Amino acid sequence: MSAELLELYRRMRRIRRFEERAGQLYRDTEVPGFLHLSIGQEATAVGACRPLRATDAITSTHRGHGHCLAKGLAPAPMFAELMGRDAGTCHGRGGSMHIADPSLGVYGANGIVGAGLPIAGGVATAFRLLGGDGVVVAFFGDGAVAQGMFHEAVNLAAVWDLPVIFCCENNHYAEFSRAADQHRAGLAERAAGYGIDYAHVDGNDVVAVADLMTKLVDQRRCGAGPVLVEADTYRWHGHYEGDPERYRDSAEVAEWRHRDPLIRARDRLLAAGVDAGTVDAVDVEVEAEIEAAVEFARAAPEPSPSSLAEYVVAPRGDAPAVDAAVTPPSPGERYRVMDAVRDALDHELAADPSVFVAGIDIGAGGNVFGLTRGLSAAYPDRVRDTPISETAIAGVAVGAAMAGLRPVVEIMYMDFLGACFDQLLNQAAKLRYMTGGRAAMSLVVRTQFGAGRSSGSQHSQSLEALLAHIPGLTVVMPSTPEDTYGLLRAAIRDPNPVVFVENRHLYGFRGAKPPPDHMVPLGRAVVRRPGTDVTVVSWSRMVHEALAAAAVVADEGVSAEVVDLRTIVPLDRATVLESLARTNRLVIVHEAVRDFGVGAELAALAVDEGFWHLDAPVVRVAPPPTPVPYAPSLERAWLPGRDAIADTIRRLVRV
Repeated sequence: MSAELLELYRRMRRIRRFEERAGQLYRDTEVPGFLHLSIGQEATAVGACRPLRATDAITSTHRGHGHCLAKGLAPAPMFAELMGRDAGTCHGRGGSMHIADPSLGVYGANGIVGAGLPIAGGVATAFRLLGGDGVVVAFFGDGAVAQGMFHEAVNLAAVWDLPVIFCCENNHYAEFSRAADQHRAGLAERAAGYGIDYAHVDGNDVVAVADLMTKLVDQRRCGAGPVLVEADTYRWHGHYEGDPERYRDSAEVAEWRHRDPLIRARDRLLAAGVDAGTVDAVDVEVEAEIEAAVEFARAAPEPSPSSLAEYVVAPRGDAPAVDAAVTPPSPGERYRVMDAVRDALDHELAADPSVFVAGIDIGAGGNVFGLTRGLSAAYPDRVRDTPISETAIAGVAVGAAMAGLRPVVEIMYMDFLGACFDQLLNQAAKLRYMTGGRAAMSLVVRTQFGAGRSSGSQHSQSLEALLAHIPGLTVVMPSTPEDTYGLLRAAIRDPNPVVFVENRHLYGFRGAKPPPDHMVPLGRAVVRRPGTDVTVVSWSRMVHEALAAAAVVADEGVSAEVVDLRTIVPLDRATVLESLARTNRLVIVHEAVRDFGVGAELAALAVDEGFWHLDAPVVRVAPPPTPVPYAPSLERAWLPGRDAIADTIRRLVRV
């Protein structure tokens, strides 16, 4: 027992000295950015991580140094990360708030309050699907309880019986606000509301925390579902280094300092007969370890400016053959876009056990459009219904991808991406970069849109420009059954996060059925109709309107070339510029509102790299910058079609 307690003390002392030195380095301007220290909370981190294996997982917070050290990360690369050095845990891309190493089960500290909780559910899902007995400890502070993602993550974990220990370090302050002023219900009541167990522990007693967590971890290994733990502790420093701390008085801080977890552990060691010199020797050893780590970090080089673009996207390797021969449909054969979606999912589920599909009513219900009908019967554990919780759904994808799976999750309408935007903007898109390439991020978010049927402003939006502006995301928008099948398969196999956007008005569109091995490489546009007088670039459903317009003006002697982008990001600039070089005129057609859209990016491309090919202004055909209207008369006026495209072509060729 004394040896175990001495090891717990050593780990707490390591955290304490790491944090103290980090604070000194920050004051000396050797650590840039923000710094949030966990001095006073060491017992919770060490006790909670003590029963974990290297293969178990944690997710952490912006105040996560202690968690990472307790889980097994070494101080030297962590100091290097804080100093922005290439030898840092994340090659200087993450900094203090974003330290991670999935190979050691550290699935990321996180600068977004509560964002690690949905990710923890994804990691736990991967553990269950892979057949192991891994456990996830998801650390969060009392302030995160006010976040919607806390509710969504805990509820989904409860519904799926995931092996997650949600560990709240209740340090009594959410930034500058007292916890009592932030909540009207305690965590015990919340746990009961989710139908899960609750446990309270003195977060400054490392033995009590370790004993409780050992029991809870063992239960999760044996199949128990999630549990909510509240560890009562206190942070000695402010919310951040430099915080003037006007929101609490010195007497309160002094009272908690008397409960110092290191002093309590030391007193217990001495009471158990451990010689004071032995404890002092641990202090000396830790001091030397920390100082050596600081010197390592100081000596490490900064990242080279030439490495600026590294880790944004994973290399895609050899692209599959583009536009492989498509088997002509037999007489009477119906192959629709909706068939292509289902067949692509079925093919990849059958071919790769790391693929799973999740979303709202995609199981027994077969999706609101019937696209996934029958898949849950064929793959009962790998086609999973979720609550109506977009953040939890996207977070499951992020966490499961980091744990090595290839999730395909569905957000029912493109408009609903706003409900889970953090998991796309700050997690899926950035985690590979912020971890210096350590985080795998092979995931697909399927969604759909479509104006023209009075679905209104919250069920019709085409938001690809919003997604395309986020470095790290791939955005795909197919227009045919063949491409839907081939691009979706390629997206599932891609090592990067892909948002795959379908147009619901194309679900019944028929085309040739491709062979089972058909794939289309991401980032490759296609010329749907060759021409010589004007280039029309479009994507998704508007490609068909552009083709119809091209057929109309062809009868008038105008030859319009129609380019289907298929993938918005990465953008196939070469195909667009090659077409412009042939025709010297450019029309861009899209269903998203005109202002600040992908059309503007294409226009900038033409004016920049294709300027000397232009014989006329670049023109966009797109809806005006208003929300999508509901009334059919207004929607018809809002959404341009083939007639507006044909008129634009006529006007442009006369210039």
